[in-house]
Amino acid sequence: MKNDNLLKLAEDLVSLGRKKGASQIEVSIRQGSEFSLDVREGEVERLVEAGSKGLSLRLFVEGKMARASSSDLSKETLEKLVENAIERAKLSNSDPLAGLPEKEVISVDVEKLKMWDPAILELLPEKKIAVAMEIEKICLSDKRVKKSYGSSYGTYTGETFLANSSGFSGSYKRTSCSSGVYLQSGEEPNLFDEGWNDSSRILSELESPEEIAKKAIHRVTRLIGGKKVDTQNVPVVFESPMTASLLSFLYNCINGNSIYLKQSFLAGKIGEKIGSDLVTVTDDGLIPGASGTKPFDSEGVPTRKTVVIENGVLKNYLMDTYAGKKLNLKSTGNSAGANNFYLSPGKSTPEEIIKSVDKGLFLTGTIGFGLVPTTGDISRGAYGLWIEKGELTYPVSEITFSGNLGQLLKGIEMVGNDVKFKDSITGPTIKVAEMTVGGK
Repeated sequence: MKNDNLLKLAEDLVSLGRKKGASQIEVSIRQGSEFSLDVREGEVERLVEAGSKGLSLRLFVEGKMARASSSDLSKETLEKLVENAIERAKLSNSDPLAGLPEKEVISVDVEKLKMWDPAILELLPEKKIAVAMEIEKICLSDKRVKKSYGSSYGTYTGETFLANSSGFSGSYKRTSCSSGVYLQSGEEPNLFDEGWNDSSRILSELESPEEIAKKAIHRVTRLIGGKKVDTQNVPVVFESPMTASLLSFLYNCINGNSIYLKQSFLAGKIGEKIGSDLVTVTDDGLIPGASGTKPFDSEGVPTRKTVVIENGVLKNYLMDTYAGKKLNLKSTGNSAGANNFYLSPGKSTPEEIIKSVDKGLFLTGTIGFGLVPTTGDISRGAYGLWIEKGELTYPVSEITFSGNLGQLLKGIEMVGNDVKFKDSITGPTIKVAEMTVGGK
């Protein structure tokens, strides 16, 4: 089957499903090519190059739903797949809210979303191996690095086709590339593992081997000699990746499923002040070249810009069609999760934020879980660098930090200017007025 026929195939299956008795049907086809490799101690440890093609469908018979999928796209297999799914749907329980979204017109110019870079297709495997080798070589040339867990390089090119019985029919292409390395430093019994990974839709925007190696070396060696601190309440500065981790927890608390299931402390709080004036959080699936950018979600609902928190006030939840019906709201185009979910940048540099702290923690990593959406409570193992009189002084480890997401959002008193859209959930460096840091 040629690529340009896959959308037609999806449309034909929708028609077949309707003829066979489905009241509604949605067909999605994904086709892609993946390359990934790991290099360790100068040798290629793993190399995978694979193509993939798969079809999944979701159909409804009088409110009763069934799903099915297949990697065999032959006519006979797919006809049987639809027939079996219809019969299976009849055996399930009816849900009056189950069904497809109404058709919405997509007005965005897909070409302007910068999701596709042909340079990634032209990149030879030898070049990818050479880059991974170079990153590890630079890292191991630093005597403070004790061990390499391996450097990596990966690329993906693929296309998504979607059609449904509400009249939606569309497709888009995307590419991505990534590279990184993971290292160990220190001496027994105080060994530290850290690294750095970068990713991009556009090859020219991927960090160079030198940049990735430099960041990985900095991150793992700055932890050498880590020690505990006394338990105390102090300001905590979240490094940018830690802010992203915090926003990931926030996303779990504001998605429609958590809200209608009453599994979030933010249920029923639309319109309430839940953060400081500096907190504006947005989901935007239309940022050109960003990691989570796409023209429509997995239900064919157009992605969009949705302000979730504006100057501290909770404005919207994010949801798919079913959660929207449960909450008597419209889908926000988030059936596949976060698109580009981020905290708006402020004006301060990370250095200015650190300088504002007389004594506190610069949080660079966490360990374990300890996140409770129903209450917003946070309690995690952590490590980072101790701040004294505005300067990073020494590494700290074997500590915990604890608090509550609601209190933390209200306690944000500085926001950095260092947002980068390399991941679908991202944020800048932030300073929280006070949290409990547990140590000795």
